Amino acid sequence: MTIAPGSTIGIVGGGQLGRMLAIAAAQLGYKCHIYAPDEAPPAAEVSALFTRGAWDDEAALARFGRSVDVATYEFENIAAGPLTALSAEAPLYPPRRALEIAQDRVAEKSFVRDLGGRPPVFAEVSTRAELDAAVAAVGVPAVLKTRRFGYDGKGQARIMTPADAEAAWEAVQSAPSILEAFVDFSAEFSILLCRGADGETVTWPVPRNSHDGGILARSEVPAPAELRPQIAEAEALARTVADALDYVGLLTLEFFATSQGPMFNEMAPRVHNSGHWTIEGALTSQFENHIRAICGIPLGAVDLTAPRVEMWNLLGDDAGRWCEILADRTAHLHLYGKGEGRPGRKMGHVTRLVR
Repeated sequence: MTIAPGSTIGIVGGGQLGRMLAIAAAQLGYKCHIYAPDEAPPAAEVSALFTRGAWDDEAALARFGRSVDVATYEFENIAAGPLTALSAEAPLYPPRRALEIAQDRVAEKSFVRDLGGRPPVFAEVSTRAELDAAVAAVGVPAVLKTRRFGYDGKGQARIMTPADAEAAWEAVQSAPSILEAFVDFSAEFSILLCRGADGETVTWPVPRNSHDGGILARSEVPAPAELRPQIAEAEALARTVADALDYVGLLTLEFFATSQGPMFNEMAPRVHNSGHWTIEGALTSQFENHIRAICGIPLGAVDLTAPRVEMWNLLGDDAGRWCEILADRTAHLHLYGKGEGRPGRKMGHVTRLVR
């Protein structure tokens, strides 16, 4: 099914990802309708319509679905169940099954492992006693993560020795969790894949990513040449995952480069921070190709527009340096229209094309 320009795209979530999706959609002639619980979300500033509603309000989601021609979401930390009411009224992409798997770290790693991927050694943890058993089985050092609703380093605690288990259990507030062995890696990278309903896929040149405190700090494209064998294997796995889910839209898989090959970290069924560089750095951005995919129109080329591209996040008060940043005439500044610049909060990003 093709959704023609002039139609309305519904976006569940009103953050910066929804904002950049709406901008890309407008360039193609689509209108966007944002659904979010916030009073004034950043995405609403650049969209034709905005509905304020709770993530779990099925009646409101159904009404929202009747107001749009196709729907997507920009954030995976939302309840998947209530989206059934939306999908009954309008096509919803990516598929809800992808969201359900990505929301649960145990389900996510089990799913990828069963498809031939290589996640870290892990164990499911539901009780304090199970944590002790998991530490014995997985070993230390390890990291305890909540199974659900954790991102950017939130909901995690390191266990360097078995004696740290009690403090880690308190840190995750006794929530159902997963214990993962530490990974000895040389680099982090992500695969950005877009798949159309007809099975056509494109993958962008791969960024090498650097994190600080669990938050993406910088992406550099292309990744170093020594990572190419690992990237080829990771791209093949990403296509397998997308096909298994009958995926439509942008899918991101994050990896560690290790001596054993690419080790799967996590997946995100949405446009992704490590792909923000594609707005200026690729012939077609991740945001535009996501819109193309969910609307059933051909995907755009993803070649680099410069030999090298750099992107870094503006966190907290960094956004206040906008004038200094723009003094560099090669810098492409993106501010997200958020209010207070709290520590660690993503306020914008900067991209530079290196020729």
